[in-house]
Amino acid sequence: MTAPELSTAQLRVLSHPTRLAFLRRLRENGPATSRSLGREFDLDSGAASYHLRRLAAGGLIVEDPALGTQRERWWRAAEDFSQFDPARHDDGSARGYLQSIVLATAEELQRVASAVPGAEPEWLTESAFVDQRLALDGERRKRLREEIMAVLDRYREEDVSSARPLTQVRFQIYEQR
Repeated sequence: MTAPELSTAQLRVLSHPTRLAFLRRLRENGPATSRSLGREFDLDSGAASYHLRRLAAGGLIVEDPALGTQRERWWRAAEDFSQFDPARHDDGSARGYLQSIVLATAEELQRVASAVPGAEPEWLTESAFVDQRLALDGERRKRLREEIMAVLDRYREEDVSSARPLTQVRFQIYEQR
Protein backbone atom coordinates (compact mmCIF):
# COMPACT_ATOMS: atom_id res chain seq x y z
CA MET A 1 0.00 0.00 0.00
CA THR A 2 1.47 3.31 -0.99
CA ALA A 3 0.38 6.87 -0.46
CA PRO A 4 0.41 9.24 -3.40
CA GLU A 5 3.86 10.76 -3.94
CA LEU A 6 4.06 14.25 -2.46
CA SER A 7 4.03 16.95 -5.15
CA THR A 8 6.45 19.87 -5.29
CA ALA A 9 3.65 22.19 -4.11
CA GLN A 10 2.93 19.92 -1.14
CA LEU A 11 6.62 19.83 -0.28
CA ARG A 12 6.62 23.63 -0.20
CA VAL A 13 3.64 23.61 2.17
CA LEU A 14 5.25 21.03 4.46
CA SER A 15 8.64 22.74 4.55
CA HIS A 16 7.16 25.01 7.23
CA PRO A 17 7.72 23.31 10.63
CA THR A 18 4.33 24.37 12.05
CA ARG A 19 2.41 22.88 9.13
CA LEU A 20 4.42 19.68 9.32
CA ALA A 21 3.70 19.50 13.06
CA PHE A 22 -0.02 20.10 12.45
CA LEU A 23 -0.18 17.32 9.86
CA ARG A 24 1.65 14.89 12.14
CA ARG A 25 -0.66 15.81 15.01
CA LEU A 26 -3.80 15.27 12.90
CA ARG A 27 -2.48 11.90 11.72
CA GLU A 28 -1.57 10.69 15.18
CA ASN A 29 -4.44 12.08 17.27
CA GLY A 30 -7.27 12.60 14.81
CA PRO A 31 -9.36 15.61 13.81
CA ALA A 32 -9.01 19.02 15.46
CA THR A 33 -10.12 22.64 15.10
CA SER A 34 -7.87 25.63 14.52
CA ARG A 35 -8.66 26.81 18.03
CA SER A 36 -7.62 23.50 19.65
CA LEU A 37 -4.45 23.29 17.53
CA GLY A 38 -3.65 26.90 18.38
CA ARG A 39 -3.88 26.13 22.09
CA GLU A 40 -1.84 22.95 21.70
CA PHE A 41 0.92 24.70 19.73
CA ASP A 42 0.74 28.05 21.54
CA LEU A 43 -0.50 29.98 18.48
CA ASP A 44 -3.42 32.35 18.16
CA SER A 45 -6.36 30.84 16.27
CA GLY A 46 -5.75 33.15 13.27
CA ALA A 47 -2.23 31.82 12.76
CA ALA A 48 -3.42 28.24 13.28
CA SER A 49 -6.23 28.82 10.78
CA TYR A 50 -3.76 30.22 8.23
CA HIS A 51 -1.55 27.10 8.46
CA LEU A 52 -4.59 24.82 8.21
CA ARG A 53 -5.80 26.65 5.08
CA ARG A 54 -2.36 26.17 3.49
CA LEU A 55 -2.44 22.46 4.32
CA ALA A 56 -5.97 22.20 2.89
CA ALA A 57 -4.98 24.07 -0.30
CA GLY A 58 -2.18 21.54 -0.71
CA GLY A 59 -4.62 18.64 -0.38
CA LEU A 60 -2.88 17.40 2.76
CA ILE A 61 -5.87 17.87 5.08
CA VAL A 62 -9.62 17.95 4.53
CA GLU A 63 -12.54 19.33 6.45
CA ASP A 64 -14.45 16.73 8.49
CA PRO A 65 -18.08 17.87 8.09
CA ALA A 66 -19.35 15.11 10.39
CA LEU A 67 -17.69 16.86 13.33
CA GLY A 68 -18.15 20.46 12.27
CA THR A 69 -20.77 22.93 13.33
CA GLN A 70 -21.72 26.29 11.90
CA ARG A 71 -19.16 27.89 14.22
CA GLU A 72 -16.31 25.38 14.09
CA ARG A 73 -14.48 23.60 11.29
CA TRP A 74 -12.82 20.31 12.11
CA TRP A 75 -9.84 19.17 10.06
CA ARG A 76 -8.34 15.72 9.51
CA ALA A 77 -5.39 14.38 7.53
CA ALA A 78 -6.25 13.43 3.94
CA GLU A 79 -3.83 10.46 4.06
CA ASP A 80 -2.49 8.33 6.90
CA PHE A 81 1.11 8.82 5.83
CA SER A 82 3.29 10.57 3.28
CA GLN A 83 5.59 9.13 0.70
CA PHE A 84 8.45 11.06 -0.80
CA ASP A 85 11.34 10.08 -3.04
CA PRO A 86 14.01 12.80 -2.78
CA ALA A 87 15.52 11.73 -6.12
CA ARG A 88 12.38 12.97 -7.92
CA HIS A 89 12.48 16.47 -6.42
CA ASP A 90 15.96 17.90 -6.33
CA ASP A 91 14.98 21.49 -5.63
CA GLY A 92 14.64 23.93 -2.74
CA SER A 93 11.16 22.75 -1.70
CA ALA A 94 12.34 19.15 -1.37
CA ARG A 95 15.34 20.18 0.68
CA GLY A 96 13.20 22.42 2.89
CA TYR A 97 10.79 19.54 3.52
CA LEU A 98 13.65 17.14 4.29
CA GLN A 99 15.18 19.64 6.70
CA SER A 100 11.80 20.06 8.46
CA ILE A 101 11.42 16.26 8.76
CA VAL A 102 14.92 15.85 10.20
CA LEU A 103 14.41 18.72 12.68
CA ALA A 104 11.01 17.34 13.76
CA THR A 105 12.58 13.91 14.25
CA ALA A 106 15.40 15.45 16.29
CA GLU A 107 12.86 17.23 18.53
CA GLU A 108 10.92 14.00 18.93
CA LEU A 109 14.10 12.13 19.89
CA GLN A 110 14.86 14.86 22.47
CA ARG A 111 11.43 14.21 24.05
CA VAL A 112 12.08 10.46 24.02
CA ALA A 113 15.52 10.99 25.57
CA SER A 114 14.09 13.10 28.39
CA ALA A 115 11.49 10.40 29.13
CA VAL A 116 14.02 7.53 29.32
CA PRO A 117 14.93 7.94 33.03
CA GLY A 118 11.28 7.48 34.07
CA ALA A 119 10.32 5.00 31.35
CA GLU A 120 8.23 1.98 32.24
CA PRO A 121 10.13 -1.33 32.09
CA GLU A 122 7.67 -2.55 29.43
CA TRP A 123 8.68 0.33 27.14
CA LEU A 124 12.35 -0.52 27.58
CA THR A 125 11.64 -4.18 26.83
CA GLU A 126 9.65 -3.47 23.67
CA SER A 127 11.83 -0.70 22.22
CA ALA A 128 14.79 -1.27 19.97
CA PHE A 129 17.45 1.35 19.43
CA VAL A 130 19.81 -0.04 16.84
CA ASP A 131 22.95 1.98 16.30
CA GLN A 132 24.35 0.09 13.36
CA ARG A 133 25.97 1.37 10.23
CA LEU A 134 25.93 -0.72 7.07
CA ALA A 135 28.37 -0.13 4.23
CA LEU A 136 26.23 -0.70 1.13
CA ASP A 137 26.65 0.06 -2.55
CA GLY A 138 23.87 1.71 -4.53
CA GLU A 139 22.10 -1.51 -5.55
CA ARG A 140 22.16 -2.99 -2.03
CA ARG A 141 20.92 0.34 -0.52
CA LYS A 142 18.03 0.31 -2.96
CA ARG A 143 17.21 -3.33 -2.20
CA LEU A 144 17.33 -2.74 1.58
CA ARG A 145 15.01 0.26 1.29
CA GLU A 146 12.55 -1.69 -0.87
CA GLU A 147 12.51 -4.60 1.61
CA ILE A 148 11.97 -2.33 4.61
CA MET A 149 9.16 -0.51 2.79
CA ALA A 150 7.53 -3.87 1.98
CA VAL A 151 7.65 -4.87 5.66
CA LEU A 152 6.11 -1.54 6.68
CA ASP A 153 3.37 -1.99 4.07
CA ARG A 154 2.57 -5.47 5.42
CA TYR A 155 2.18 -4.17 8.97
CA ARG A 156 0.20 -1.13 7.82
CA GLU A 157 -2.29 -3.38 6.00
CA GLU A 158 -2.89 -5.69 8.98
CA ASP A 159 -6.21 -5.45 10.78
CA VAL A 160 -5.74 -3.49 14.02
CA SER A 161 -9.37 -3.51 15.09
CA SER A 162 -8.66 -5.64 18.16
CA ALA A 163 -9.01 -4.31 21.69
CA ARG A 164 -5.23 -4.37 22.22
CA PRO A 165 -3.70 -1.00 23.06
CA LEU A 166 -1.75 0.50 20.17
CA THR A 167 1.40 2.59 20.30
CA GLN A 168 3.16 4.62 17.62
CA VAL A 169 6.30 3.16 16.06
CA ARG A 170 8.40 5.47 13.92
CA PHE A 171 11.05 4.67 11.30
CA GLN A 172 13.51 6.92 9.52
CA ILE A 173 15.81 5.61 6.80
CA TYR A 174 18.63 7.83 5.61
CA GLU A 175 22.10 7.59 4.27
CA GLN A 176 24.86 9.16 6.32
CA ARG A 177 27.73 10.66 4.41
